[in-house]
Amino acid sequence: LSYFYTYGLPVAVTRCGNLFGGGDLNFNRLVPGTIRSALNNEAPIIRSDGTFIRDYFYVRDAVAAYLQLAKRLPDAAFTGQAFNFGTETPVSVLDLVDRILKLMGREALVPKVLNEANHEIPKQYLDCSKAKRMMRWEPKYALDEGLLETIGWYGEYLGSANSLNSAGTEV
Repeated sequence: LSYFYTYGLPVAVTRCGNLFGGGDLNFNRLVPGTIRSALNNEAPIIRSDGTFIRDYFYVRDAVAAYLQLAKRLPDAAFTGQAFNFGTETPVSVLDLVDRILKLMGREALVPKVLNEANHEIPKQYLDCSKAKRMMRWEPKYALDEGLLETIGWYGEYLGSANSLNSAGTEV
């Protein structure tokens, strides 16, 4: 916002829920790690106690939100503003892991709860009413729909990654 106030640049601030989707190869993160564990028929790891609540936001919806806002930025009503984008559907870590396991048909897997996360905010989710009101924006993907696409992506990626040797060539 300092660029808006100092130089008059047509910028806006965006804040999103916890993004998830295919292509995130940080398997320490909840969604990719849980999916990889389930694909390997292993118990998913939860670093917290599982009760923390977050707003999980599918990356395709985030991209659409950014593009929709960018098209409006020449309009003075949007410049210098902050917009929240998310599903406004708070979900606990344990509930999200259970959802993923159910969608993957791996309900028998029991998450390993480490309860090691310190200094976390217990409840973190967004009010997106401003984006809905000013932009007529709504997420297009329900949580399960985004998770299913994400599970599909990792299934394909990890299936082909398992057929590569350490040099990255097919074996």
